[in-house]
Amino acid sequence: MSPMTPARVTGTPGRTRVLVAGGGITGIAAAHRLRELLGPDAEIIVAEQSMRLGGKIRTADFAGRPVETGAESLLAARPEAVALARAVGLGDAIVHPSGLKPALSLGGELVDFPAGHMMGIPGDPADVAAIANAKERPDNGLPILEPGQDMSVGELVRSRLGDEVLDRLVAPMLGGVYAGDVDRLSVRAVMPQLAAALERHARLTEAVAEVKRPATGKPVFATIDGGLDRLVTATSAAARAEIRLGMTVRELRQTPTGWEVITGPVPDPIKVTADAVVVAVPASPAAQLLRAVSPEAAAALSGVPYASVALAAFAFDRVDLPERSGFLTPASEGKTVKAATFSSKKWPHLGRRRQIVRVSMGRLGEEALLQYDDATLAKTALRELGEHLGQRLPEPVDQRVDRWGGALPQYTPGHGARVAAAREALARHRGIAIAGAAVDGVGIAACIASGRAAAEQTAASLTPAKHDPAD
Repeated sequence: MSPMTPARVTGTPGRTRVLVAGGGITGIAAAHRLRELLGPDAEIIVAEQSMRLGGKIRTADFAGRPVETGAESLLAARPEAVALARAVGLGDAIVHPSGLKPALSLGGELVDFPAGHMMGIPGDPADVAAIANAKERPDNGLPILEPGQDMSVGELVRSRLGDEVLDRLVAPMLGGVYAGDVDRLSVRAVMPQLAAALERHARLTEAVAEVKRPATGKPVFATIDGGLDRLVTATSAAARAEIRLGMTVRELRQTPTGWEVITGPVPDPIKVTADAVVVAVPASPAAQLLRAVSPEAAAALSGVPYASVALAAFAFDRVDLPERSGFLTPASEGKTVKAATFSSKKWPHLGRRRQIVRVSMGRLGEEALLQYDDATLAKTALRELGEHLGQRLPEPVDQRVDRWGGALPQYTPGHGARVAAAREALARHRGIAIAGAAVDGVGIAACIASGRAAAEQTAASLTPAKHDPAD
């Protein structure tokens, strides 16, 4: 900002004001929690660079149905997302998948994905014997991880159970969630419960058997009838925040009484004074904002890499889909398509008038894939989908392609320690917190939990008079 261009100042003097940078589900969940904690009189501002809220959540009208073109579902096995949906009045709209099982595509054939595993790692080698040789290597009797130690998922599984388990089971599972490289994904960040068990066990299968989720009969996933956009809209409404779309937060400056937040276009910047700030944007812009505030925190965030993905959706009037929820495929199969969801079979609420299939393409390092035009990507996806299904597919009645550049953060070994160090460094600055997938995990539930925790930390940093709703 040029010294010749003074920033315009906005805000109401005398009221508690918190600015949330980022209008994805993390930022919206943070704003909602701030409203609960700070009461009706606080000013809560959500500054979002784009012209829409929701981040990686985006529902589109596709073939006459609300279909997700980004994040597909909520993890119901942890409480945060479902609890938020209920809190904002969407309890009756929560729906669950059909219970059909996923498949694994191997050699042009769909085979059952084995049960009894944790992210593809078996608790008993016999459970996956039909797919991979999982003979456990001899151990030295010592726990696999020491407290604070970390390693990649690839190193862990390859050294204990061999290449086939890693390539055929674990890598496809993690590729579907993170689009990542198993040799660069941190065990502690990706599977924290397993990492804790590895401090107690010398055998990987024993650690998996200890922590893998028991079969409870309760659905692991959920979504919102009508689309996940409804969760964004309802949460935003309940937060009663001032939403500023098209507003980029460019600079943070700490003052004796709080923060100055420089936003808006470079030629005509706007300065927002705030008592506290929640930074809920991806790693690179977060690092830029924090560079002048805390170089240590900025350095920790600047090293977080991201993977890009492309999603293609197809609607068919008549197509013979197997009775499965979808499939995953190992990278060793040499396909662009790494996963597919048979949406109309997986989600009964979508109905069966048309069959809808979502296809995912792209892994870490395959960013060039996103440079192809929509027609080329759709043609490739449709051809490969037919190869996976062993049939020539009919022409779809509708199709769309969505690109998500830099969508999925990659947690390299030591990620948790780096984030902890960043937060420790930021703790020396009153009234600022970081949140989001860049630091606390991918998935809607993880982002909601992260946003709420940042809101609680931020509210606690304010003076009692400013964060006690009873005042």
